[in-house]
Amino acid sequence: MAIRSSLAMVAEALARVRSLDMDAARAWIASADVLIVDLREGEEIDEGMIEGAVHVPRGLLEFVADPASPLYNPQFSEDRPILLYCAVGGRSALGAVTLMEMGYTDVAHLGCGIAGLGEEWD
Repeated sequence: MAIRSSLAMVAEALARVRSLDMDAARAWIASADVLIVDLREGEEIDEGMIEGAVHVPRGLLEFVADPASPLYNPQFSEDRPILLYCAVGGRSALGAVTLMEMGYTDVAHLGCGIAGLGEEWD
């Protein structure tokens, strides 16, 4: 059995998840109580986060989103929309698939990642 590449896994995730550009993400956030989740690692967020975002490193997402876990963050709610982002969009696509598999239904990711926003988000 061959090892599945990370690029193949991301491509499969992108085919399954809702990918938003900057304008669509802004509109969604303005219209609903969206939980914005930054999946980058600790040293990556030193460059800044989207205002109002919660930091959850990708490796902890399943535990933070699981109500049965001691690490559960009650901001994750099955009826709350969730927007994930990372640096360039790969981890957030994989994270969105994970949340969908956990039962979250209103999940999207920022397709360009925060790197694609430049100074434009402010």
